[in-house]
Amino acid sequence: MARPIWTGTLSFGLVAVPVGLYSATEDHSVHFRQLQRGTSDRVRNQRVNERTGEEVEYRDLVKGFELAEGEYVVVEPAELEQISPGRSKSIEISGFVELGEIDPIYFDKTYYLGPRGKEYAKVYGLLHRALADTDRAGLASFVMRGKQYLAAVRVEGEVLVLQTMHYAEEVRDPRQEVDNLPEQPVEPSAKELAAARQLIEMLSAEWDPAAYHDTYTEQVRELVEAKLNGQEVVSAAPAPESTNVVDLMAVLERSLQQAGAGADEPARAGGGKRRAARPAAAAQPDRHPDREPAAPPEPTADLDALNKAELYRLATERDISGRSSMTREQLLAALRPAPAKPGRKRSLRAVS
Repeated sequence: MARPIWTGTLSFGLVAVPVGLYSATEDHSVHFRQLQRGTSDRVRNQRVNERTGEEVEYRDLVKGFELAEGEYVVVEPAELEQISPGRSKSIEISGFVELGEIDPIYFDKTYYLGPRGKEYAKVYGLLHRALADTDRAGLASFVMRGKQYLAAVRVEGEVLVLQTMHYAEEVRDPRQEVDNLPEQPVEPSAKELAAARQLIEMLSAEWDPAAYHDTYTEQVRELVEAKLNGQEVVSAAPAPESTNVVDLMAVLERSLQQAGAGADEPARAGGGKRRAARPAAAAQPDRHPDREPAAPPEPTADLDALNKAELYRLATERDISGRSSMTREQLLAALRPAPAKPGRKRSLRAVS
């Protein structure tokens, strides 16, 4: 069993229960060591006195609040502990709010809360049941590792969880941070809005967290494995190109056609299933009358043996539109010859 990263008392009103705080998430990303290029020598970060160049032991560090350049108010770590020693051992719920009232932008990190002994199971279970029945979260404050946190205590399955939160002054104003925001809402045409809503419906899926995976970390691991085995590293597909506002309706129609073609596929690489889509409006085909006929396609068996990166490279050579957002199955379909009607030749094309 994991050890708690913080222990103290959770209280609401005059009711208190000893609890431990446990990390609810873990990092699975690939971590690298820093090496000097051309060598296997590790490069380490050190605490160095910038005047003498000598390394400083952790026990010799103090905190300094800068008044002016070179002038500091020095504060010892023990002095910070003396300011409010009791608060570092208690989570005090000051009120309860409906969960839906909290904007997700305020949530930060999630922890599990557990009772510190079996004898406290009844008090712990009482708060758990009451929060579940009222669909509310307790707003609390506590100190951990020298920092005071605002937190929300809520129910998650059979346990209580604590989510640290940002204070209001920590949330930036988007108008001051984001360039090019429109001064007034830009109204789309009724046709564009209807198509966008329909596309959202067609791409809607049931929320299944297990269906989503960190594909970038998987690619990093594959890169390391390929280099270890002396294999060639294949570049990933580039990011989708920006949508031309003039062609917005045409892009929406092609997106609806593509979503309809992939309706039976998983919503994501993880395997989540899409919801049943509403009937799609007929989309105009992507015609290119001036384009040269496509090169003769490779045999189907050869295409099936290619990975997505190789299929994408072939689609690039044939200038298949919308290739950057296609799945492997869609790339296969786009590269295969379209069935021709009797007495009429068809050239290979794809929708994007």
